[in-house]
Amino acid sequence: MEQNKIITIRPKESFISKQQLPNFEGISAQSAGTKHLCMHLVIIPPGGKAVAHYHNGYETTIYIIKGRAETKYGDNLEKSSINEAGDFLFIPPNVPHQPINLSETEEVVAVVARNDPNEQESVMIYQPQDS
Repeated sequence: MEQNKIITIRPKESFISKQQLPNFEGISAQSAGTKHLCMHLVIIPPGGKAVAHYHNGYETTIYIIKGRAETKYGDNLEKSSINEAGDFLFIPPNVPHQPINLSETEEVVAVVARNDPNEQESVMIYQPQDS
């Protein structure tokens, strides 16, 4: 990628992430030549949830555009945070988490940013101890 150039990404179709959710790739090393971050749009379908996972060594920030979700987190996903449109979330590196759409009729739409230029490489599927 050419340096000192503004890159515009207009994703036209989604892909299914390791977390088993539809993602629209935005900014990453692959799409824009970033060195230290990625940002994309994630959708949690009505009644849907991600596979429990963590991001190996990377911080994650989320801004919820639409909908209401519960994020279970911690060693056995025993903790919970409920968030809605307009909320910002911060997830520290290596914290297991699982977002769940609380609606059976509306999707959750969120912008996700991470200090990892390769969005899916640091995603590690997590199996809670008491599962």
